[in-house]
Formats: sequence, structure tokens, C-alpha cells
Amino acid sequence: MFENLQDRLGSILNGLTGRGSLSEADVSAALREVRRALLEADVALDVVRSFTDRVREKAVGAEILKSIKPGQMVVKIVHDELIEMLGGEGVGIDLHAAAPVVVMMVGLQGSGKTTTTAKIAHRLSTRDKKKVLMASLDTRRPAAQEQLRQLGAQASIDTLPIIAGQSPTDIAARAVQAARLGGHDVVILDTAGRTHIDEPLMVEMADIKKRSNPHEILLVADSLTGQDAVNLARNFDERVGITGLVLTRMDGDGRGGAALSMRAVTGKPIKLIGVGEKMSELEEFHPRRIADRILGMGDIVSLVERAAENIDAEKAAAMAAKMAKGKFDLDDLADQLRQMQKMGGMGGIMGMMPGMAGMKDKIAAAGLDDKLFGRQIAIIQSMTKAERANPDLLKHSRKKRIAAGSGTDAAAINKLLKMHRQMADMMKMMGGKGKGGLMKQMMGGLAGKMGLGGLGGMGGMPDLSNIDPRQLEALQKQAEAAGLGKPGGGMPGLGGLPGGLPGLGGAKLPGLGGGFPGLPGLPKKK
Repeated sequence: MFENLQDRLGSILNGLTGRGSLSEADVSAALREVRRALLEADVALDVVRSFTDRVREKAVGAEILKSIKPGQMVVKIVHDELIEMLGGEGVGIDLHAAAPVVVMMVGLQGSGKTTTTAKIAHRLSTRDKKKVLMASLDTRRPAAQEQLRQLGAQASIDTLPIIAGQSPTDIAARAVQAARLGGHDVVILDTAGRTHIDEPLMVEMADIKKRSNPHEILLVADSLTGQDAVNLARNFDERVGITGLVLTRMDGDGRGGAALSMRAVTGKPIKLIGVGEKMSELEEFHPRRIADRILGMGDIVSLVERAAENIDAEKAAAMAAKMAKGKFDLDDLADQLRQMQKMGGMGGIMGMMPGMAGMKDKIAAAGLDDKLFGRQIAIIQSMTKAERANPDLLKHSRKKRIAAGSGTDAAAINKLLKMHRQMADMMKMMGGKGKGGLMKQMMGGLAGKMGLGGLGGMGGMPDLSNIDPRQLEALQKQAEAAGLGKPGGGMPGLGGLPGGLPGLGGAKLPGLGGGFPGLPGLPKKK
């Protein structure tokens, strides 16, 4: 979503951080470019103006610390103001009310209200263990009520039985009564939308609000509609009164200005963002994490949370035990590829790693896309159990059979085998003897640099899957203080890792010495 803005701001601020001293003229020139970048990203003009004014006021009068370059100070000020513009602290759905808590969903037709209703219900039932009832109040759109019923069946969420001919206000009253009788904790009302805001729509929304007395009124807006979404939020807030925003299609290739403007214009928090089509692809909106991503500082906390959700703990433990013995077969490689796919693929992971935003284009240019993972998994699945356990068995005739079975060719199989060989070699080094193995040394070095010495787990690192998100936020801040969160700051304690990303023109991940091991077989640049 924010890639263009990320690239523009990254190049502007990198130009500042390399300088030993900054004049007022340097700051003004940089802020001119920042203003242009924000306007191109479709951020509202008055929001851009107040943002750059605040940054200038702080940057010009900033007291520069001895250990920090002036350019880095400006980056910090821009970062802090970006967080402020996005809303400071993240705000979730408020369920602190007498059950059943009524959540009313409003928005225009086509913004993704019905799907988002089901996603929120799924999130509340799986994460918060709430009993949820969904009710469709959309009596105009053909099969709208049936769509919600089917989504409820898919996600195992209760839906209000459909009674033909009832008005939206009657359905709302019946839903609240049914939730009370059924012992539900939350009832979500999916209201009707229009193609544009009109008087009958607003009157209907006001009547539903009066009958159901909702605790939360969430406006669902399509983030790709730009400034129209901001005007929509303002109109709904004035007429109905909203308590928060949900932005859909944040995984799209839009410019992201709506997300940056809406909080500043309406004063209402963005509570959730839709990042994909699946039921699970709904995330809480954390201003600090979004600001980190925009400025290329990565988002380690979200990456770890996503890993904790998607990685099978038993498989991870078995893999760790194998690594300790230096073993790594093709079944293990297939598991690794599947887990990367679940976590958003190479692009999704790279976007969250500190200093890695600029690598995504190089990786795409080298042909390392997520379809490649699918082809590699197909090759591994076309092998016999014995071949997966012992790749040395794969001679010409076997490769020919596997190529036919997976729809690939011998060259693709050879690349996969080369990739596996390099990863297996790396695993041997990590699990090897001498000073507790390379993995232990690396993790211990990283923990030491972050001031986390003495932590349990492998090599002194904590078990991140069991850490509370607030603890993760604290870890992120410690990492930033140690220089991990700064653009291009690198990751201390990981020097000397062998390998690299072949085919990327010798590009290296910051602070990793030789780069990212175990991804060979990419086409070499001529």
C-alpha cells in the first residue's frame, strides 16, 4: 500500500542522514520534497501542511544530541509526527459494555462491509473467545443476507435467521433480542450501503442506531478511494456519529493517503485494516508500526506476531531438534517454503524487516516471487519419500520423472537441489559443535547488543511466540536504541554469516555480513 511513499521518503531522508551537519535551508529543501511526496500519496492538503509545519518547527529548534547526527534527528522527528498523524496509540474494538455489545457496520456499497463483518466476527470468536451473532440489515441488495449467512457457515459464526419482508430497523431490534436470549457476547449489524451518500440512507442509519443503541459504530471504507474516503468519513460522522474506522484493501497498490488523512481529518481512530481476502487477514491498526514500515524501519513486532499465528509450534520444535543435529532434508525445505507463504511470502516478510524495504524490487527483478515457492513445493511433492529424505538418489532418470510430475524441467530441479544443499550446509554450521554452534553465537550476540543478556531459549533468545505484544513493543524499542530499527542500521551480532542472495548483484542484507543464506538458484544478472 505505502510502497511509493516509502521509496520517496526513504530517498529524501537518506540524503539527510549522510550529512555531518544540517542548515535550515537543508531542512526546508527536504521538507519541500516530503510535502510533495505526501501530496502525491493523496494525503489531504491541510493535513500535509500542518504535518510539515510541525516537523519544521521541531527540526529547526531541535537540540542535537552528541551521539546523533542532525539528519538522524530529523528522521526521528518525521517518524514521531507520522505516528501522531496516524493516531498515536493503536485502539482496538471496545467491548467494555453490558452483553450483548452491539457493533454497527456502516459504509458505502462495495467497500467490503459484509466480508469485514464476517472477518471481525471470526477475529472476536477465535482471538477473544467471544460468542458472536451476525445479522444482515441489507434488504435491498440481492442475496446480501444470504451472503452473510454463507460467510457465517464458513467461519462457524451464528447468523440471525432470515425473515422475508422485515424492515432493517425491525431486523436490528430482533437481532439484539436474539443475542440476549442466546447468550451472545457481541452482535454485529451489517447495514445496507448505497453507491453514494443520500438522505434516505442517513435517515435509515439514524433509525437503526436509535433502535439498537450500538456501543461501536464502525465505518468501513475502501482505502483505494483516496480523498473520497475522507469525505465519506466526515459525512457519516456528522450525520450518524462513528466511533472508529476499518480500512479495507490495504494490501492493494493504492497510494495510502486515505489512511494517513482519515485520522487527522475526522479525529476518529482507525481500528482495523483488511490486508487480504482470507478470514484471518484482518489486522489491528498500530500507528507506530505503520510509521516504521513507511520509513523503512521494518515491523519486527507484527512479523513475530504473524509468525506466532502461522507457525506450527510442534513442527518448529521438531525442526529445531533437527537443526541441532545438523540435519535438513527436502521435507524440511518444503515446510519452510509453506510457512513463508503463510506469512505473506517473501515480499510480505521483507517489508517488515528493518532496512529491507529496498530489497523487494531487487528480489522481484531476480525472479524470486511467491509463484516460485509453489513450483518448488510441487517438485518436492513429486518425489518419493526416500528421495525427499536422501536427495543424493536423484539421478537423470528420476529427475525426468519428477519434472513430468511437477510440470517443470531438470534445470528447475537442479536449482532446488542446489538451494537445499546450501541450506543443509548452513544448518550443519548452525548446529555444529564448538562454542555452542553458530546459531547460539549469533543469537547470543544479538541478545547482548540489545541488552537482553541472560534470556532463555535457543542461544539466549526468548521464545517470541509466548511473549505478550506489549513485551514485544518493549523489545522493538530496545532494538531501535541498539540501532536495529534505523533505516540501514543493520542487525548487530549477525556478522560473518555465509552465503548471500545470489543473482541480486551482490546485494547484502544490512549487518548480516554475507547477506541472506540459502536462497540460491536465482538467475544471475548479466
